[in-house]
Amino acid sequence: MPKSVMCVVGARPNFMKIAPLMRQIKTSAALEAYLVHTGQHYDAAMKTTFFEQLQIPEPDEDLGVGSGSHAVQTAEIMQRFEPVVDTQAPDAVLVVGDVNSTVACALVAAKKGLPIIHVEAGLRSFDRRMPEEVNRVLTDQMSDLLFTTERQALENLRREGIDPQRVHFVGNVMIDTLLENLGRAPSVAAVLDAVGVGPALEGERFGVVTLHRPSNVDEPAVLQRLLQTLLELSGELPLLFPLHPRTSARLESAGLMDMAQSAFTLLPPLDYLQMLALLQHATLVLTDSGGIQEETTALGVPCLTLRDNTERPITVTEGTNSIVGSDPERILATARDVLKDGGKAGRIPELWDGRAAGRIVERIDHWFRTIH
Repeated sequence: MPKSVMCVVGARPNFMKIAPLMRQIKTSAALEAYLVHTGQHYDAAMKTTFFEQLQIPEPDEDLGVGSGSHAVQTAEIMQRFEPVVDTQAPDAVLVVGDVNSTVACALVAAKKGLPIIHVEAGLRSFDRRMPEEVNRVLTDQMSDLLFTTERQALENLRREGIDPQRVHFVGNVMIDTLLENLGRAPSVAAVLDAVGVGPALEGERFGVVTLHRPSNVDEPAVLQRLLQTLLELSGELPLLFPLHPRTSARLESAGLMDMAQSAFTLLPPLDYLQMLALLQHATLVLTDSGGIQEETTALGVPCLTLRDNTERPITVTEGTNSIVGSDPERILATARDVLKDGGKAGRIPELWDGRAAGRIVERIDHWFRTIH
């Protein structure tokens, strides 16, 4: 009888990680998946679009948690997830990434004595002010089987007392999804036309900006300084800015929307294929997103990370990413270097080959057969 793996997805970054895993488990005679969507980031239209584009099956259970403070959201996920675990009695719970759904569902599983599988384990920014860092550390401590995207992650886990026998370097499932969908991405002109901007940038160089981290958008003075810096850069490179709902709200409340409109071509939130199209053809990407650091490295596109640290150091040491923080001079100097000579060449990291999900499912199957 197949072993039941309860797979948890909660927020947009999770969708790209769960999609190849669901496909791979479906091909396994030894495993079966039960998909739970917590609804941590819930937009009906966007959720439908992502599930359709990435060919993720409809969730077996949709908890519909919605937004809230970190404490409220985490508690609500736990309350709604526990009865599902009790009813379904899975053989293991699989969580991905570092969002609140990840740690909340792992905590429920741990209290129930269920094995926990963590995909994307061992990443560390070493900045405990980031909620995601707390989620990562706690989830790894509770997990029985840990899958890493880069070799350095093992050293992080070893320092935290985790048995290396539980850790397996398998590559990056985010890149599985990217490589699977590269040929399906629309043209940049089609993306702009679809959101009502028009194909004004056809054939031109352009940059892409994404901002959503509290450290960048919650403090008006920091946000204004970033906007002024990017406004100066926009005189040398047109900048497209898909607005995260959180960022849009902060711009409005700080009275900075007019400045943003003068600095960027503002876009609504984009679906996965639309965003992939922009990243694939961008001259430069400026972001505070961890996932986009990985995607730009896989695409060979220069990336400037508007943070003082990264939990994905391989994108800096081997990839196309540069950490520039929020210092205006550093941002502009590094961006101008990219415009002048193309930026860091980088290379594709080890095992970022589109086959990580297969290695994960093979290892889970082996683990069940030998340990359980």
